Amino acid sequence: MLHHTPLIATIVAGLVAAFAMGALAHRLKVSPVAGYLFAGVLIGPFTPGYVADGKIATELAELGVILLMFGVGLHFSLKDLMSVRRIAVPGALVQMGSATAMGVALALMMGWTVAAGLVFGLALSVASTVVLLRALQSENLVETERGRIAVGWLIVEDLAMVMALVLLPVFAQMQAGNGAGGTDLLSAAIGTLVKVAGFAALMLIVGRRVIPWILHWTAHTGSRELFRLAVLAIALGVAFGAAYVFQVSFALGAFFAGMILGETQLSRRAAEESLPLRDAFAVLFFVSVGMLFDPSVILEQPVPLLATVAIIIFGKSLAAYAIIRVFGYPKGTALTVSASLAQIGEFSFILAGLGATLGILPDEARDLILAGAILSILANPFIFGLVVRKSGEAASAAPGASPTTGAAGRVVLVGYGRVGKSLARRLRAARTDFVLIEEQSDRADEARAAGYEVVTGNATQVQTLEQAGLADAGRLLVAIPEGFEAGGVVHRARDLNPGLTIVARAHSVEEVEDLRLRGADHVVLGEEAIALRMLSGASAAPA
Repeated sequence: MLHHTPLIATIVAGLVAAFAMGALAHRLKVSPVAGYLFAGVLIGPFTPGYVADGKIATELAELGVILLMFGVGLHFSLKDLMSVRRIAVPGALVQMGSATAMGVALALMMGWTVAAGLVFGLALSVASTVVLLRALQSENLVETERGRIAVGWLIVEDLAMVMALVLLPVFAQMQAGNGAGGTDLLSAAIGTLVKVAGFAALMLIVGRRVIPWILHWTAHTGSRELFRLAVLAIALGVAFGAAYVFQVSFALGAFFAGMILGETQLSRRAAEESLPLRDAFAVLFFVSVGMLFDPSVILEQPVPLLATVAIIIFGKSLAAYAIIRVFGYPKGTALTVSASLAQIGEFSFILAGLGATLGILPDEARDLILAGAILSILANPFIFGLVVRKSGEAASAAPGASPTTGAAGRVVLVGYGRVGKSLARRLRAARTDFVLIEEQSDRADEARAAGYEVVTGNATQVQTLEQAGLADAGRLLVAIPEGFEAGGVVHRARDLNPGLTIVARAHSVEEVEDLRLRGADHVVLGEEAIALRMLSGASAAPA
Protein backbone atom coordinates (compact mmCIF):
# COMPACT_ATOMS: atom_id res chain seq x y z
CA MET A 1 0.00 0.00 0.00
CA LEU A 2 1.32 3.45 -0.93
CA HIS A 3 1.50 6.11 1.74
CA HIS A 4 2.08 9.84 1.56
CA THR A 5 5.82 10.04 2.21
CA PRO A 6 7.10 13.54 1.39
CA LEU A 7 10.42 12.95 3.19
CA ILE A 8 11.27 9.82 1.21
CA ALA A 9 9.97 11.34 -2.02
CA THR A 10 12.07 14.49 -1.54
CA ILE A 11 15.25 12.53 -0.78
CA VAL A 12 14.72 10.17 -3.72
CA ALA A 13 13.79 12.93 -6.18
CA GLY A 14 16.66 15.14 -5.01
CA LEU A 15 19.35 12.46 -5.21
CA VAL A 16 18.14 10.92 -8.49
CA ALA A 17 17.82 14.31 -10.21
CA ALA A 18 21.19 15.43 -8.77
CA PHE A 19 22.88 12.28 -10.04
CA ALA A 20 21.41 12.65 -13.53
CA MET A 21 22.22 16.35 -13.86
CA GLY A 22 25.61 15.96 -12.12
CA ALA A 23 26.57 13.22 -14.58
CA LEU A 24 25.47 15.43 -17.47
CA ALA A 25 27.53 18.33 -16.09
CA HIS A 26 30.56 16.06 -15.79
CA ARG A 27 30.04 14.93 -19.37
CA LEU A 28 29.94 18.56 -20.50
CA LYS A 29 33.13 19.21 -18.47
CA VAL A 30 31.52 21.78 -16.17
CA SER A 31 31.29 21.80 -12.38
CA PRO A 32 28.89 19.17 -10.96
CA VAL A 33 27.48 21.96 -8.77
CA ALA A 34 25.83 23.37 -11.90
CA GLY A 35 24.10 20.03 -12.39
CA TYR A 36 22.91 19.88 -8.79
CA LEU A 37 21.47 23.39 -9.00
CA PHE A 38 19.67 22.58 -12.26
CA ALA A 39 18.30 19.40 -10.64
CA GLY A 40 16.74 21.61 -7.96
CA VAL A 41 15.17 23.82 -10.64
CA LEU A 42 13.66 20.72 -12.30
CA ILE A 43 11.96 19.48 -9.11
CA GLY A 44 11.14 22.97 -7.83
CA PRO A 45 7.75 24.75 -7.88
CA PHE A 46 8.57 27.00 -10.85
CA THR A 47 8.92 24.28 -13.48
CA PRO A 48 6.31 21.75 -14.67
CA GLY A 49 6.27 18.19 -13.39
CA TYR A 50 6.98 16.77 -9.96
CA VAL A 51 7.45 19.31 -7.16
CA ALA A 52 9.47 18.23 -4.10
CA ASP A 53 8.70 19.49 -0.60
CA GLY A 54 10.76 22.68 -0.27
CA LYS A 55 10.62 22.80 3.53
CA ILE A 56 11.90 19.26 3.89
CA ALA A 57 14.60 19.88 1.28
CA THR A 58 15.79 22.92 3.24
CA GLU A 59 16.02 20.90 6.47
CA LEU A 60 17.93 18.14 4.69
CA ALA A 61 20.29 20.78 3.33
CA GLU A 62 20.87 22.02 6.88
CA LEU A 63 22.12 18.54 7.75
CA GLY A 64 24.67 18.94 4.97
CA VAL A 65 25.84 22.25 6.43
CA ILE A 66 26.17 20.65 9.89
CA LEU A 67 28.20 17.67 8.67
CA LEU A 68 30.37 19.81 6.40
CA MET A 69 31.27 22.24 9.18
CA PHE A 70 31.91 19.32 11.52
CA GLY A 71 34.36 17.91 8.96
CA VAL A 72 36.13 21.26 8.67
CA GLY A 73 36.36 21.49 12.45
CA LEU A 74 38.10 18.10 12.53
CA HIS A 75 41.00 19.61 10.54
CA PHE A 76 40.94 22.94 12.36
CA SER A 77 42.32 23.75 15.80
CA LEU A 78 41.73 26.60 18.19
CA LYS A 79 45.30 27.66 17.47
CA ASP A 80 44.48 27.88 13.73
CA LEU A 81 41.41 29.95 14.48
CA MET A 82 43.28 32.36 16.74
CA SER A 83 46.14 32.67 14.25
CA VAL A 84 43.88 34.37 11.69
CA ARG A 85 41.77 36.48 14.07
CA ARG A 86 43.65 39.71 13.27
CA ILE A 87 42.63 39.52 9.61
CA ALA A 88 39.38 37.50 9.85
CA VAL A 89 37.56 39.67 12.40
CA PRO A 90 38.17 43.16 10.95
CA GLY A 91 38.18 41.82 7.40
CA ALA A 92 34.80 40.11 7.66
CA LEU A 93 33.18 43.06 9.43
CA VAL A 94 34.51 45.67 6.98
CA GLN A 95 33.61 43.51 3.98
CA MET A 96 30.07 42.96 5.32
CA GLY A 97 29.76 46.70 5.94
CA SER A 98 30.89 47.49 2.39
CA ALA A 99 28.47 45.00 0.82
CA THR A 100 25.62 46.27 3.01
CA ALA A 101 26.33 49.87 1.92
CA MET A 102 26.22 48.79 -1.74
CA GLY A 103 22.95 46.98 -1.10
CA VAL A 104 21.43 50.07 0.55
CA ALA A 105 22.49 52.21 -2.44
CA LEU A 106 20.84 49.79 -4.88
CA ALA A 107 17.70 49.60 -2.72
CA LEU A 108 17.35 53.40 -2.64
CA MET A 109 17.73 53.52 -6.42
CA MET A 110 14.80 51.10 -6.68
CA GLY A 111 12.66 53.19 -4.31
CA TRP A 112 12.81 50.95 -1.24
CA THR A 113 13.20 52.16 2.34
CA VAL A 114 16.55 52.42 4.12
CA ALA A 115 15.47 49.58 6.46
CA ALA A 116 14.77 47.34 3.45
CA GLY A 117 18.13 48.31 1.98
CA LEU A 118 19.94 47.37 5.20
CA VAL A 119 18.39 43.90 5.26
CA PHE A 120 18.93 43.49 1.51
CA GLY A 121 22.58 44.55 1.71
CA LEU A 122 23.26 42.38 4.75
CA ALA A 123 21.83 39.36 2.91
CA LEU A 124 24.25 40.02 0.04
CA SER A 125 27.24 40.33 2.37
CA VAL A 126 27.49 36.83 3.82
CA ALA A 127 28.95 33.85 1.93
CA SER A 128 27.54 30.34 1.83
CA THR A 129 29.26 27.83 4.11
CA VAL A 130 28.78 24.91 1.73
CA VAL A 131 29.94 26.72 -1.40
CA LEU A 132 33.01 28.25 0.24
CA LEU A 133 34.15 24.96 1.76
CA ARG A 134 33.46 23.03 -1.46
CA ALA A 135 35.62 25.54 -3.33
CA LEU A 136 38.48 25.24 -0.85
CA GLN A 137 38.26 21.45 -0.72
CA SER A 138 38.23 21.15 -4.52
CA GLU A 139 41.63 22.85 -4.61
CA ASN A 140 42.98 21.26 -1.39
CA LEU A 141 43.22 24.62 0.36
CA VAL A 142 41.33 24.08 3.63
CA GLU A 143 44.48 23.45 5.66
CA THR A 144 46.60 26.18 4.04
CA GLU A 145 46.97 29.75 5.28
CA ARG A 146 44.48 30.92 2.65
CA GLY A 147 42.01 28.26 3.74
CA ARG A 148 42.35 29.16 7.43
CA ILE A 149 41.73 32.83 6.68
CA ALA A 150 38.63 31.98 4.62
CA VAL A 151 37.23 29.66 7.30
CA GLY A 152 37.97 32.17 10.07
CA TRP A 153 36.29 34.86 7.96
CA LEU A 154 33.29 32.55 7.56
CA ILE A 155 33.03 32.01 11.34
CA VAL A 156 32.98 35.77 11.95
CA GLU A 157 30.26 36.20 9.30
CA ASP A 158 28.32 33.38 10.93
CA LEU A 159 28.44 35.08 14.33
CA ALA A 160 27.47 38.43 12.80
CA MET A 161 24.45 36.86 11.10
CA VAL A 162 23.35 35.17 14.32
CA MET A 163 23.38 38.61 15.90
CA ALA A 164 21.47 40.11 12.95
CA LEU A 165 18.74 37.46 13.11
CA VAL A 166 18.24 38.14 16.83
CA LEU A 167 18.17 41.92 16.43
CA LEU A 168 15.97 42.08 13.31
CA PRO A 169 12.60 41.51 15.10
CA VAL A 170 13.46 44.27 17.62
CA PHE A 171 14.52 46.53 14.75
CA ALA A 172 11.20 45.81 12.99
CA GLN A 173 9.26 46.85 16.11
CA MET A 174 11.25 50.08 16.27
CA GLN A 175 10.40 50.78 12.62
CA ALA A 176 6.71 50.12 13.26
CA GLY A 177 6.72 52.32 16.38
CA ASN A 178 5.58 49.54 18.70
CA GLY A 179 7.45 50.80 21.75
CA ALA A 180 10.78 49.08 21.14
CA GLY A 181 13.82 51.33 21.44
CA GLY A 182 17.57 51.42 21.56
CA THR A 183 17.61 49.82 25.01
CA ASP A 184 15.77 46.75 23.70
CA LEU A 185 18.21 46.51 20.79
CA LEU A 186 21.20 46.71 23.15
CA SER A 187 19.68 44.14 25.53
CA ALA A 188 19.12 41.69 22.66
CA ALA A 189 22.71 42.18 21.45
CA ILE A 190 24.18 41.64 24.91
CA GLY A 191 22.00 38.58 25.44
CA THR A 192 23.22 37.03 22.18
CA LEU A 193 26.87 37.69 23.00
CA VAL A 194 26.43 36.11 26.43
CA LYS A 195 24.85 32.99 24.91
CA VAL A 196 27.62 32.62 22.31
CA ALA A 197 30.28 33.09 25.00
CA GLY A 198 28.49 30.54 27.19
CA PHE A 199 28.42 27.98 24.40
CA ALA A 200 32.11 28.51 23.57
CA ALA A 201 33.05 28.19 27.26
CA LEU A 202 31.00 25.01 27.64
CA MET A 203 32.66 23.42 24.62
CA LEU A 204 36.19 24.41 25.64
CA ILE A 205 35.82 23.41 29.29
CA VAL A 206 33.37 20.50 29.32
CA GLY A 207 33.32 19.42 25.66
CA ARG A 208 37.11 19.03 25.55
CA ARG A 209 36.82 16.29 28.17
CA VAL A 210 33.50 14.64 27.40
CA ILE A 211 33.55 14.41 23.58
CA PRO A 212 37.00 12.74 23.22
CA TRP A 213 36.16 10.38 26.11
CA ILE A 214 32.93 9.25 24.40
CA LEU A 215 34.70 8.63 21.11
CA HIS A 216 37.66 6.80 22.66
CA TRP A 217 35.33 4.57 24.67
CA THR A 218 33.34 3.79 21.54
CA ALA A 219 36.50 3.00 19.56
CA HIS A 220 37.57 0.53 22.26
CA THR A 221 34.32 -1.43 21.85
CA GLY A 222 35.63 -2.57 18.48
CA SER A 223 32.30 -1.86 16.77
CA ARG A 224 32.70 0.22 13.61
CA GLU A 225 28.93 0.69 13.46
CA LEU A 226 28.83 2.09 17.00
CA PHE A 227 31.81 4.35 16.28
CA ARG A 228 30.13 5.77 13.16
CA LEU A 229 26.96 6.32 15.16
CA ALA A 230 28.94 8.13 17.89
CA VAL A 231 30.52 10.49 15.33
CA LEU A 232 27.13 11.40 13.86
CA ALA A 233 25.53 11.73 17.29
CA ILE A 234 28.25 14.14 18.42
CA ALA A 235 28.09 16.25 15.25
CA LEU A 236 24.31 16.49 15.07
CA GLY A 237 23.71 16.51 18.82
CA VAL A 238 26.09 19.37 19.57
CA ALA A 239 24.81 21.38 16.57
CA PHE A 240 21.18 20.97 17.60
CA GLY A 241 21.93 21.64 21.27
CA ALA A 242 23.85 24.80 20.37
CA ALA A 243 20.93 26.09 18.32
CA TYR A 244 18.22 25.08 20.80
CA VAL A 245 19.88 26.12 24.07
CA PHE A 246 22.24 28.92 23.06
CA GLN A 247 20.49 30.15 19.87
CA VAL A 248 23.70 29.98 17.81
CA SER A 249 23.70 28.49 14.33
CA PHE A 250 23.83 24.78 13.56
CA ALA A 251 26.99 25.36 11.54
CA LEU A 252 28.84 27.04 14.39
CA GLY A 253 27.87 24.32 16.86
CA ALA A 254 29.04 21.58 14.50
CA PHE A 255 32.31 23.41 13.80
CA PHE A 256 33.14 23.61 17.52
CA ALA A 257 32.30 19.91 17.98
CA GLY A 258 34.62 18.99 15.12
CA MET A 259 37.37 21.30 16.37
CA ILE A 260 37.28 19.74 19.84
CA LEU A 261 37.30 16.24 18.36
CA GLY A 262 40.07 17.19 15.95
CA GLU A 263 42.52 17.40 18.86
CA THR A 264 42.26 13.62 19.39
CA GLN A 265 44.05 10.82 17.54
CA LEU A 266 40.72 9.56 16.23
CA SER A 267 40.01 12.66 14.15
CA ARG A 268 41.02 11.10 10.83
CA ARG A 269 38.84 8.05 11.39
CA ALA A 270 35.94 10.30 12.42
CA ALA A 271 36.37 12.30 9.22
CA GLU A 272 36.34 9.14 7.11
CA GLU A 273 33.21 7.79 8.80
CA SER A 274 31.22 11.00 8.27
CA LEU A 275 32.41 11.65 4.69
CA PRO A 276 29.70 9.72 2.75
CA LEU A 277 26.85 11.48 4.56
CA ARG A 278 28.63 14.84 4.25
CA ASP A 279 28.81 14.47 0.49
CA ALA A 280 25.21 13.28 0.08
CA PHE A 281 23.65 16.04 2.16
CA ALA A 282 25.91 18.71 0.68
CA VAL A 283 24.47 17.74 -2.71
CA LEU A 284 20.95 18.13 -1.29
CA PHE A 285 21.92 21.65 -0.22
CA PHE A 286 22.55 22.66 -3.82
CA VAL A 287 19.32 20.95 -4.89
CA SER A 288 17.37 22.92 -2.26
CA VAL A 289 18.90 26.18 -3.53
CA GLY A 290 17.88 25.31 -7.09
CA MET A 291 14.31 24.71 -5.95
CA LEU A 292 14.07 28.34 -4.82
CA PHE A 293 14.99 29.77 -8.21
CA ASP A 294 12.21 31.38 -10.24
CA PRO A 295 13.49 31.82 -13.83
CA SER A 296 10.90 34.54 -14.48
CA VAL A 297 12.98 36.96 -12.38
CA ILE A 298 15.53 37.09 -15.21
CA LEU A 299 12.89 38.45 -17.59
CA GLU A 300 10.97 40.63 -15.14
CA GLN A 301 13.91 42.33 -13.36
CA PRO A 302 17.02 41.96 -15.54
CA VAL A 303 18.78 45.21 -14.58
CA PRO A 304 18.25 44.93 -10.78
CA LEU A 305 19.30 41.28 -10.99
CA LEU A 306 22.52 42.17 -12.83
CA ALA A 307 23.26 44.85 -10.22
CA THR A 308 22.62 42.35 -7.40
CA VAL A 309 24.91 39.73 -8.94
CA ALA A 310 27.58 42.40 -9.54
CA ILE A 311 27.54 43.33 -5.83
CA ILE A 312 27.85 39.66 -4.83
CA ILE A 313 30.57 38.62 -7.27
CA PHE A 314 32.55 41.83 -7.77
CA GLY A 315 31.59 44.37 -5.10
CA LYS A 316 32.21 42.44 -1.91
CA SER A 317 35.08 40.46 -3.46
CA LEU A 318 36.93 43.67 -4.32
CA ALA A 319 36.33 44.89 -0.77
CA ALA A 320 37.74 41.63 0.65
CA TYR A 321 40.72 41.74 -1.72
CA ALA A 322 41.57 45.32 -0.71
CA ILE A 323 41.30 44.53 3.02
CA ILE A 324 43.58 41.48 2.79
CA ARG A 325 46.17 43.40 0.76
CA VAL A 326 46.09 46.27 3.28
CA PHE A 327 46.98 43.75 6.00
CA GLY A 328 50.10 42.79 4.03
CA TYR A 329 49.10 39.39 2.66
CA PRO A 330 50.32 38.35 -0.82
CA LYS A 331 48.24 38.75 -3.95
CA GLY A 332 47.54 35.02 -4.26
CA THR A 333 46.05 34.85 -0.76
CA ALA A 334 43.88 37.92 -1.38
CA LEU A 335 42.61 36.54 -4.70
CA THR A 336 41.81 33.11 -3.27
CA VAL A 337 39.91 34.37 -0.22
CA SER A 338 38.00 37.05 -2.13
CA ALA A 339 37.00 34.55 -4.86
CA SER A 340 35.76 32.05 -2.28
CA LEU A 341 33.48 34.76 -0.82
CA ALA A 342 31.96 35.72 -4.19
CA GLN A 343 28.60 34.03 -3.55
CA ILE A 344 25.75 33.95 -1.03
CA GLY A 345 23.69 31.12 0.42
CA GLU A 346 21.82 29.71 3.37
CA PHE A 347 22.02 32.64 5.83
CA SER A 348 20.94 35.02 3.07
CA PHE A 349 17.76 32.97 2.53
CA ILE A 350 16.99 32.90 6.25
CA LEU A 351 17.51 36.64 6.62
CA ALA A 352 15.47 37.40 3.48
CA GLY A 353 12.62 35.20 4.68
CA LEU A 354 12.59 36.80 8.13
CA GLY A 355 12.79 40.30 6.65
CA ALA A 356 9.80 39.58 4.37
CA THR A 357 7.80 38.05 7.25
CA LEU A 358 8.42 41.13 9.42
CA GLY A 359 7.30 43.39 6.58
CA ILE A 360 10.68 45.10 6.16
CA LEU A 361 11.74 43.53 2.87
CA PRO A 362 9.54 43.70 -0.28
CA ASP A 363 8.84 40.47 -2.18
CA GLU A 364 10.90 41.60 -5.19
CA ALA A 365 13.94 41.98 -2.92
CA ARG A 366 13.59 38.39 -1.75
CA ASP A 367 13.32 37.22 -5.38
CA LEU A 368 16.50 39.15 -6.25
CA ILE A 369 18.37 37.61 -3.30
CA LEU A 370 17.34 34.07 -4.28
CA ALA A 371 18.16 34.65 -7.96
CA GLY A 372 21.47 36.30 -7.06
CA ALA A 373 22.32 33.35 -4.83
CA ILE A 374 21.77 30.69 -7.47
CA LEU A 375 23.60 32.64 -10.18
CA SER A 376 26.58 33.37 -7.92
CA ILE A 377 26.74 29.76 -6.72
CA LEU A 378 26.58 28.59 -10.32
CA ALA A 379 29.45 30.89 -11.31
CA ASN A 380 31.62 30.41 -8.22
CA PRO A 381 33.38 27.11 -9.12
CA PHE A 382 34.47 28.57 -12.46
CA ILE A 383 35.59 31.88 -10.96
CA PHE A 384 37.39 30.23 -8.07
CA GLY A 385 39.22 27.71 -10.25
CA LEU A 386 40.29 30.42 -12.68
CA VAL A 387 41.48 32.74 -9.91
CA VAL A 388 43.48 30.03 -8.15
CA ARG A 389 45.20 29.02 -11.38
CA LYS A 390 45.87 32.61 -12.43
CA SER A 391 47.24 33.50 -9.00
CA GLY A 392 50.31 31.41 -9.83
CA GLU A 393 49.96 29.35 -6.66
CA ALA A 394 49.08 25.75 -7.36
CA ALA A 395 46.12 24.86 -5.15
CA SER A 396 47.26 21.33 -4.49
CA ALA A 397 50.72 22.28 -3.34
CA ALA A 398 51.56 22.52 0.33
CA PRO A 399 52.94 25.78 1.70
CA GLY A 400 56.53 26.11 0.59
CA ALA A 401 56.24 23.43 -2.11
CA SER A 402 57.29 24.27 -5.63
CA PRO A 403 56.46 22.61 -8.95
CA THR A 404 58.78 19.84 -10.01
CA THR A 405 60.16 19.53 -13.47
CA GLY A 406 61.56 15.99 -13.39
CA ALA A 407 62.88 13.92 -16.27
CA ALA A 408 61.94 10.72 -18.01
CA GLY A 409 63.52 8.67 -15.24
CA ARG A 410 61.53 10.32 -12.46
CA VAL A 411 58.90 8.30 -10.59
CA VAL A 412 55.64 9.66 -9.19
CA LEU A 413 54.35 7.69 -6.20
CA VAL A 414 50.71 8.11 -5.11
CA GLY A 415 49.91 7.28 -1.48
CA TYR A 416 51.92 7.08 1.74
CA GLY A 417 50.10 4.27 3.51
CA ARG A 418 51.70 0.96 4.39
CA VAL A 419 52.47 0.03 0.78
CA GLY A 420 53.46 3.59 -0.12
CA LYS A 421 55.92 3.80 2.78
CA SER A 422 57.55 0.54 1.75
CA LEU A 423 57.85 1.71 -1.87
CA ALA A 424 59.30 5.05 -0.79
CA ARG A 425 62.01 3.33 1.28
CA ARG A 426 62.94 1.03 -1.61
CA LEU A 427 63.00 3.90 -4.12
CA ARG A 428 65.31 5.86 -1.84
CA ALA A 429 67.55 2.81 -1.29
CA ALA A 430 67.80 2.44 -5.07
CA ARG A 431 68.60 6.17 -5.33
CA THR A 432 65.63 6.69 -7.66
CA ASP A 433 64.44 10.25 -8.22
CA PHE A 434 60.77 10.36 -7.13
CA VAL A 435 58.05 12.65 -5.81
CA LEU A 436 55.23 11.58 -3.51
CA ILE A 437 51.56 12.62 -3.72
CA GLU A 438 49.58 12.31 -0.49
CA GLU A 439 46.15 13.79 0.30
CA GLN A 440 46.16 13.41 4.10
CA SER A 441 48.06 16.34 5.60
CA ASP A 442 49.37 14.38 8.59
CA ARG A 443 50.79 11.66 6.35
CA ALA A 444 52.25 14.29 4.03
CA ASP A 445 53.96 15.94 7.02
CA GLU A 446 55.30 12.55 8.10
CA ALA A 447 56.73 11.97 4.61
CA ARG A 448 58.37 15.41 4.58
CA ALA A 449 59.87 14.70 7.98
CA ALA A 450 61.37 11.53 6.47
CA GLY A 451 63.04 13.69 3.82
CA TYR A 452 60.82 12.95 0.81
CA GLU A 453 59.65 15.48 -1.77
CA VAL A 454 55.88 15.72 -1.27
CA VAL A 455 52.91 17.31 -3.02
CA THR A 456 49.83 17.48 -0.80
CA GLY A 457 46.64 16.95 -2.78
CA ASN A 458 44.18 14.56 -4.38
CA ALA A 459 45.87 12.66 -7.20
CA THR A 460 42.57 12.34 -9.09
CA GLN A 461 42.84 16.07 -9.88
CA VAL A 462 44.87 17.07 -12.92
CA GLN A 463 46.45 20.09 -11.22
CA THR A 464 47.86 17.85 -8.48
CA LEU A 465 49.43 15.52 -11.06
CA GLU A 466 50.84 18.51 -12.92
CA GLN A 467 52.27 19.88 -9.66
CA ALA A 468 54.10 16.57 -9.21
CA GLY A 469 55.61 16.87 -12.69
CA LEU A 470 53.79 13.83 -14.11
CA ALA A 471 53.89 15.14 -17.68
CA ASP A 472 57.68 14.64 -17.69
CA ALA A 473 57.85 11.51 -15.50
CA GLY A 474 58.69 8.01 -16.66
CA ARG A 475 56.71 5.89 -14.19
CA LEU A 476 53.65 6.21 -11.96
CA LEU A 477 53.16 3.94 -8.95
CA VAL A 478 49.60 4.03 -7.57
CA ALA A 479 49.82 2.65 -4.03
CA ILE A 480 46.45 3.78 -2.65
CA PRO A 481 44.09 0.93 -1.67
CA GLU A 482 40.86 2.55 -2.93
CA GLY A 483 40.12 1.00 -6.32
CA PHE A 484 37.68 3.75 -7.36
CA GLU A 485 40.16 6.56 -6.71
CA ALA A 486 43.02 4.57 -8.19
CA GLY A 487 41.05 4.20 -11.43
CA GLY A 488 40.53 7.96 -11.58
CA VAL A 489 44.25 8.58 -11.01
CA VAL A 490 45.22 6.12 -13.75
CA HIS A 491 42.72 7.58 -16.24
CA ARG A 492 43.86 11.20 -15.74
CA ALA A 493 47.54 10.24 -15.68
CA ARG A 494 47.23 8.41 -18.98
CA ASP A 495 45.56 11.44 -20.57
CA LEU A 496 48.28 13.72 -19.20
CA ASN A 497 51.22 11.52 -20.23
CA PRO A 498 50.38 8.82 -22.85
CA GLY A 499 53.92 7.37 -22.75
CA LEU A 500 53.90 6.87 -18.97
CA THR A 501 54.43 3.42 -17.46
CA ILE A 502 51.71 2.94 -14.83
CA VAL A 503 51.78 0.31 -12.09
CA ALA A 504 48.82 0.03 -9.69
CA ARG A 505 47.60 -2.24 -6.91
CA ALA A 506 44.22 -3.98 -6.68
CA HIS A 507 42.19 -6.07 -4.24
CA SER A 508 39.97 -8.00 -6.65
CA VAL A 509 39.88 -9.37 -10.19
CA GLU A 510 37.25 -6.75 -11.05
CA GLU A 511 39.59 -3.95 -9.92
CA VAL A 512 42.40 -5.43 -12.01
CA GLU A 513 40.23 -5.36 -15.15
CA ASP A 514 39.01 -1.83 -14.42
CA LEU A 515 42.51 -0.47 -13.88
CA ARG A 516 43.77 -2.09 -17.09
CA LEU A 517 40.83 -0.66 -19.05
CA ARG A 518 41.65 2.79 -17.68
CA GLY A 519 45.26 2.59 -18.85
CA ALA A 520 47.39 0.78 -16.24
CA ASP A 521 50.29 -1.20 -17.74
CA HIS A 522 50.74 -3.51 -14.76
CA VAL A 523 48.33 -4.28 -11.91
CA VAL A 524 49.45 -6.16 -8.81
CA LEU A 525 46.71 -8.19 -7.13
CA GLY A 526 47.60 -8.57 -3.46
CA GLU A 527 46.27 -12.12 -3.00
CA GLU A 528 48.06 -13.42 -6.11
CA ALA A 529 51.37 -11.79 -5.12
CA ILE A 530 51.17 -13.37 -1.65
CA ALA A 531 50.28 -16.78 -3.10
CA LEU A 532 53.21 -16.70 -5.56
CA ARG A 533 55.61 -15.65 -2.80
CA MET A 534 54.38 -18.46 -0.53
CA LEU A 535 54.72 -21.05 -3.31
CA SER A 536 58.21 -19.73 -4.10
CA GLY A 537 59.17 -20.05 -0.45
CA ALA A 538 57.70 -23.55 -0.22
CA SER A 539 59.55 -24.81 -3.32
CA ALA A 540 62.82 -23.35 -2.07
CA ALA A 541 62.49 -24.97 1.35
CA PRO A 542 64.51 -28.18 1.98
CA ALA A 543 62.54 -31.43 1.73
